[in-house]
Amino acid sequence: MTDQPVYDIAIIGGGVNGCGIARDAAGRGLSVYLCEKGDIGGATSSWSTKLFHGGLRYLEYYEFRLVREALIEREVLIRAMPHISWPLRFVLPHHKGLRPWWLLRLGLFIYDHLGGRKILPATRTVDLAKGPLGAPLKDYLKTGFEYSDGWVQDSRLVVLNARDAERRGAVIRPRTLATKAERMGEHWHIHTEDAETGESEIVTAKALVNAGGPWVADILNAKIGLNTPDKVRLVRGSHIITRRLFDHDRAYIFQNADNRIIFAIPYEDDFTLIGTTDRDHDASADTVAIADDERDYLLSAASEYFEKPIEAEDIVWTYSGVRPLYDDGASSATAATRDYVLKVEDRGGEPPLLNIFGGKITTYRRLAEAAMVKLGQYFPNASEPWTANAAMPGGAFEHDGQPRLIDELRHRYTFLDSAWARRMIRTYGTEAVDVLGEAHRVEDLGRHFGFNLTEAEVRWLMANEYARRAEDVVWRRTKLGLRLSTEEIAALDAFMQEERAATARAATTRAATTRAAE
Repeated sequence: MTDQPVYDIAIIGGGVNGCGIARDAAGRGLSVYLCEKGDIGGATSSWSTKLFHGGLRYLEYYEFRLVREALIEREVLIRAMPHISWPLRFVLPHHKGLRPWWLLRLGLFIYDHLGGRKILPATRTVDLAKGPLGAPLKDYLKTGFEYSDGWVQDSRLVVLNARDAERRGAVIRPRTLATKAERMGEHWHIHTEDAETGESEIVTAKALVNAGGPWVADILNAKIGLNTPDKVRLVRGSHIITRRLFDHDRAYIFQNADNRIIFAIPYEDDFTLIGTTDRDHDASADTVAIADDERDYLLSAASEYFEKPIEAEDIVWTYSGVRPLYDDGASSATAATRDYVLKVEDRGGEPPLLNIFGGKITTYRRLAEAAMVKLGQYFPNASEPWTANAAMPGGAFEHDGQPRLIDELRHRYTFLDSAWARRMIRTYGTEAVDVLGEAHRVEDLGRHFGFNLTEAEVRWLMANEYARRAEDVVWRRTKLGLRLSTEEIAALDAFMQEERAATARAATTRAATTRAAE
C-alpha cells in the first residue's frame, strides 16, 4: 500500500471562492485537495443574480475600493470566459421623487471611469418616449440612462474553475463531506465522508482553507472546534422568473421607494429574471426558499415600472440563495458590506487555517489571489499570479467571437438550428465540438430528453463536469429545467442513475478480474 499524499492545501467548500482558490493554487504548482458536501457550485454560487458588475448602488455606501476592483474585474472575466459571460446593457429609468437626475448621472460618470473601462460601451442618456426601450414601461417614464455591466452563467463559472483546477493537478471531490478537521503536528488531518457511499477517508494537508460560504462559521465551530469573534451575516436573495416581458436585449434596473433596486433581465431567450431581495436569513442555510412577501415585493416593485402589471401566475420559477456576508454591524441587510475578509490563524507556528468571509461573484478571482498572498509565506516556492490572462475551458476566443463560433458550429453540424447552436456555444464555447463529437445527424446524439438535451450532452457532463443527478444538469450545468417537464426530468434522472450503476458494476468486474489475474 502506498502512503497517503500530503497536500499543500486542502479546501473545504466547492463554491466559486473555493474552486477559484483551488484553480489559482494548482496553477502555481501547489498540490490541492478540495471537498464539497454537495454538487460543485450547488449552493450560493448557483443562485446569484448572474452579473459581473461593479455594484452601482455600493457607491452610496462609499465602497469605492470594492466597486473599483469589481469594475476592473468585469472585463478581465469577460475576456477569460466569453462563452459564459458577455457585456449586458442596463436601462435605468429616471423616477421623479427618488434619486435626482444629477445624482444618477454623477454616479454613472464615476462608474464609467473608476475601473478603467476598455471594451464595455459608456453610459448614454436614452429617450424612453421613443423606441423599444420605453415601450414596456409606464408612460410617465420619459428619460433614462443606459450603462454597461456583464452577464455570467454563475454555476458554469464554478464548474469551469473546478475543471481547470483539476486539469492543473488538483483533486476535486464533490459530494464529500468534511466531518472534522484537526491539527496534528505540522499538518491538518481532514476527516471526510462520501455523501453517497458513506466511505470515509483522512486527508492530510499543510494548510487548510475554510471556504464554506454560509457554513463557514459552522465549519469553524463544529468541525474545527475554534471559537472566533468573527461573525457571518446570512442574507437571503430571492428571484422570480417570468415569461419574457419585453422583446429587446437590454436589462432594466429599477429604483424603489425603500431605496433598494431590483433588476429585470432577459433570461434564457424566452424568460425574464427579476431580483433580488435582501433579507436577513435566520434559518438554516440548508433550507432556503423565497417567502411569499419576497415574491410579492418583487412583483410590486417591477409593476411600478412595467405598463402591464406582473401577477403571481406569470411566475414560472423562483430561486433563492444565502449570501455569507461579513458582519460589519450594518443596520440592514442591504447596507451590509459585500467586501471579502480573509483571516489566517496559525496559533504560533501551527499549520495555518485561512477563513474566507463574504465576497461577491465578480471579485472571486481577486479574492483567490488575495488568499494566495495570505498563504504565500507558507509556500515560498509557489509561482507568481497567473489567472488574469488565462482563458477558462472552452473560452479561448475573442470576447466578441460568439457569433462566429455559432456560425461555424452550424456549418459543421448542419442539423443544428440557430437556437440550439447558440445554446451550445453559450454553454460550452469551443468545447461544443467535443460534446457533439462525430455526429452527422441528430440521431447520432442518442436519446432526447426534451427540448434539445441529448444523451451525448448528458454523458459528456457526467464524464467531464461532475454531473450525477438530473438537477445538476437541468438547473446548474444548463437551465433547461425551465423547458423540460417534470416527467422528462424524472426520466433523465433515471437514465443517469442507471448509467452510474452500470459504471459501478463495470468497475467491480474489472477489479475482480485484476485480483483473479494476480
